[in-house]
Amino acid sequence: VQLVESGGGLVQAGGSLRLSCAASGGILSINAMGWYRQAPGKERELVATITSGGTSNYADSVKGRFTISRDNAKKTVYLQMNSLKPEDTAVYYCNADIATILHYFGMDYWGKGTLVTVSS
Repeated sequence: VQLVESGGGLVQAGGSLRLSCAASGGILSINAMGWYRQAPGKERELVATITSGGTSNYADSVKGRFTISRDNAKKTVYLQMNSLKPEDTAVYYCNADIATILHYFGMDYWGKGTLVTVSS
């Protein structure tokens, strides 16, 4: 199984970016998917998650600015980030709980991350 993120980059404060994460490889089903981030010198933290049924959950710091969504047919999760702030600067990681033949009840997978830099 592979998770491949895209869409990171450099943006000015107040701007927007849309991250995508596509899953592939021997997938039977995908349960929850989510985004986490890790800023320099800090621990990785939850940004947002979404269940297979579409129920989403957000960190307080991004509520009202970020929107998580998914396309189950494309095995892809998105993160629309608006009103970006310099403190949103981090490497953003995709996470998914994926069932395969070897792990029928699901296993956690991570992408390699995509860098988001917000300039002031």
